Amino acid sequence: MTKQELVTKMQDNHAWVPGKRVKIDFGGSEGTVLLDGAANQVSDEDGAADTTIKVSWDDWQQMSAGQLDGMTAFMMGKLKVEGDMSNAMQLQGVLAKLRS
Repeated sequence: MTKQELVTKMQDNHAWVPGKRVKIDFGGSEGTVLLDGAANQVSDEDGAADTTIKVSWDDWQQMSAGQLDGMTAFMMGKLKVEGDMSNAMQLQGVLAKLRS
């Protein structure tokens, strides 16, 4: 899945945390995806967020496919959270919407 396909799928499946802005930062050339639950939209723009989740593109792909658990990734240091941790805890629900 490309990043643009991810953005489209997240938008189509309403994969955001209601009322919150969560940025997923893939680092490097992959950039970011902004889940804007306040505006009910997903974009590949970089912007201010309540929570920033830093994870590599490869690890994100494994998480979205159900091959890597978000909590396990966090404990292994593959996923880092900046800001409001409660928003990051809702990541499993966002990932579940990607598998539907």
